[in-house]
Amino acid sequence: MQLKYAIIGSGGIGGLYGGFLAKSEHEVHFLLRSDYDFVKQNGLQIDSVKGDFHLSSPNVYKEASAMPVCDVVLVCLKTIQNKILKDLLPSILHKNSVVILVQNGLGIEKELSDIFTNVSVAGATAFVCTTKVGPGHIHHAEYGTLTIAKYCGDCDMILNQVADDFINAGIQVNLSDDLNSIRWKKLVWNIPYNGLTVVLNAATDELTFNTATRSLVIDLMNEVVDAGRICGAKISDSFVSKMIEMTEKMTPYSPSMRLDYEARRPMEIQTMYTNPIKIAKEKGFEMKKTQMLEQQLRFISDTQQTVKE
Repeated sequence: MQLKYAIIGSGGIGGLYGGFLAKSEHEVHFLLRSDYDFVKQNGLQIDSVKGDFHLSSPNVYKEASAMPVCDVVLVCLKTIQNKILKDLLPSILHKNSVVILVQNGLGIEKELSDIFTNVSVAGATAFVCTTKVGPGHIHHAEYGTLTIAKYCGDCDMILNQVADDFINAGIQVNLSDDLNSIRWKKLVWNIPYNGLTVVLNAATDELTFNTATRSLVIDLMNEVVDAGRICGAKISDSFVSKMIEMTEKMTPYSPSMRLDYEARRPMEIQTMYTNPIKIAKEKGFEMKKTQMLEQQLRFISDTQQTVKE
């Protein structure tokens, strides 16, 4: 079965994964906004640790209404843009389409399925260092594994095909039957490193190798593990140490929230901090350190917005 893919949000994540699929001759349709004219004329350049390549004539669109219906829709937008999905998705979907949210945070699949009650929805976490460095230009520095899990709908066969397509394209994919666990596991890294790189104006290596901030990172990670377990996530006792070891080996990196802050774009505070805090509190667990970090990020965001206005 040949699946037809739509990429909604063709930045560092969407451009990379869609680019690998297109390179391996899958039918991929990219929704672009600011980069549309550039990519239409010049193509899409991927500089990757797995080998650089250029797509000279990718299928690109400025409006979702111009795209064909697709079997699989990879939503790679920042979650702060999810409010526009109710307008973007209807013209792309057919009755058996699957929407995969390749995004950060918690609670996002429920929000989408509440709007599209008859659509199959899955979530995915990306273990990857990738950045859009210019118009139509993606830099992929390290890693790349996708972990995908169904949220609702009859889509197991399609998700198996998606995994095969990505593996054949050179991207490792893990299929999981536990979306809750993969979301909380991603938060174990995202909550300390995304927030602290903004609040402390530091890259991942600085936070990891400084004694004081390393301790803070580990405290936050352990708090997220405890919260996740209270909420039913299966996270091993060794997971925090594995995350620290992985980050020690990582090329110094500014995660997505810091890049958004530096570019004066809204940050994903709601889905990455507020939602987990709220969900854990409903189970009787207070994420005190995470809440303090959330409050600092809210202040920074509000202050930046005031200056911008």
